[in-house]
Amino acid sequence: MRLRDRVSAVQPSTTSTRSGGRAQETRATLLAAARDVFAESGFAQANIADVVARAGASVGSLYHHFGGKADLYLALFEDYQTRQEARAAAAVREARTSGVTDPVDLFLAGAAAYLRGCWEERGLARLFLAGGGPTGFELIARRRYREWTRVNATLLRADDQPLGDTLVLVLTSVVAEAGSEVAVQDNESDAFRLADEVLELISRISHP
Repeated sequence: MRLRDRVSAVQPSTTSTRSGGRAQETRATLLAAARDVFAESGFAQANIADVVARAGASVGSLYHHFGGKADLYLALFEDYQTRQEARAAAAVREARTSGVTDPVDLFLAGAAAYLRGCWEERGLARLFLAGGGPTGFELIARRRYREWTRVNATLLRADDQPLGDTLVLVLTSVVAEAGSEVAVQDNESDAFRLADEVLELISRISHP
């Protein structure tokens, strides 16, 4: 089954004055501006003044919400990861609701949603892949990766099958690397073809 058919597109969430109030709207606007500035200049060269100017906000509001450039970058990463996790979780729930019980097939449903998110939010994915974030970012990213592996271990019932932990680690690593490649493709067709090939490979090695 192709990536287009595995999961419906999930757009990044937006905040509005009706649902979240002025403070949440300001936060979202600052994050959107930071995403563009970081993507254009990189973390080291990015300037707080450019972020607030693009957001139409004040320096004070930025420090109120984030505390500084490093916290702003980390907030972008956390928000991105949260959306990716939500995409995957929603896809797994939908698969379960439709009657899917095989743990690998559930993993594939979540992986398809994750890979689609890598393409839909490729600007952020490419930013984090480029490196050069604030001190400690690699440790934070690694911790997130371990958390993702633990979630997948539960999903795949790794404790109930021989070499389960190893299988989970391999599959999670494959999807993470595939996500990096999906994000840097030149067009949607190439990105989805790559994702489909990876998902098909995972299905084959997991269902001997």
